Amino acid sequence: MPDDHPHAAIARRLKRANGHLETIVEMIEHGRPCAQIAQQLQAVEGAIESAKKALIHDHIGHSLEDTLKAAGPKGRAVLKDFRLVAKYL
Repeated sequence: MPDDHPHAAIARRLKRANGHLETIVEMIEHGRPCAQIAQQLQAVEGAIESAKKALIHDHIGHSLEDTLKAAGPKGRAVLKDFRLVAKYL
């Protein structure tokens, strides 16, 4: 995926999370303490959650924005409200 692709940064985040997940599997296989494994799992969950939010906000910014702006002032108001609510995803 080229670096100028809209989702290139999201793909990089997920690749890093995947690398960390592989490390966690190795930690489990080598009997590392549960607290260390849980800590790493939480970091991977955070990275995936962050990637999901970035994807959703990208979608709002690229796909919905054009459509709602074309609807005039009412569409722009809907977009503003939607972005406000989307912060809580």
